[in-house]
Amino acid sequence: MAPRTTITPDAVHHPVFARFYARYSEAADHKAGIARYRAELLAGLSGRVIEIGAGNGLNFAHYPRAVSEVVALEPERTLRQLAVRAALGADVPVDVVPGAAEALPVKSEAFDAAVASLVLCSVRDLPRALGEIRRVLRPGGELRFFEHGRARGRTLAGVQHVLDHTVWPLLFGGCHTARDPLDAVEAAGFEIVGHRRLRVPERGVALPSSPCVLGVARRPAAGPGD
Repeated sequence: MAPRTTITPDAVHHPVFARFYARYSEAADHKAGIARYRAELLAGLSGRVIEIGAGNGLNFAHYPRAVSEVVALEPERTLRQLAVRAALGADVPVDVVPGAAEALPVKSEAFDAAVASLVLCSVRDLPRALGEIRRVLRPGGELRFFEHGRARGRTLAGVQHVLDHTVWPLLFGGCHTARDPLDAVEAAGFEIVGHRRLRVPERGVALPSSPCVLGVARRPAAGPGD
């Protein structure tokens, strides 16, 4: 087996993309309806939550008061600074820290829920990242995910495949449009509790990043060898 690549917590640095994303994401929250998907994603959460790839912290305003603590990891320095500011206005305690999804700097089984919001497309090692999320969740804990991924139509899926192997990851901070989050979550040992597919934005020309899925998965209760 080949040795794993060491991923340092502050290894991600895309300052140009980060500034673009900060402006674009705030506009998309309102114009593309993403804010309401964030609210749906986080509804009903409680206890300790870990958020993977918090970006500029747009989820923070939507956490319900039943959440006792959010540990929000963001490896990109520019976005992390913006997330720290957003945390100051949250209704729940939010601790923004550096950290890579593939090597979460927290104890095993320490969280009641994990949140992955528009981030699984850009992690360097998706199976490893999902394995880490599973590790830090308590048995029965939930993974809430809102991700874009592979289109079901052949034409757009073909466009995604070409872009993923050419310019898209370079332009958009390592993003890959053709990953399948549902398959990846199941392959990591989670049980899909429910999901629905979305098109973002709902109207207009479909973008490579338009096909999305919003869902809930659960780490199974502890069993032999778990």
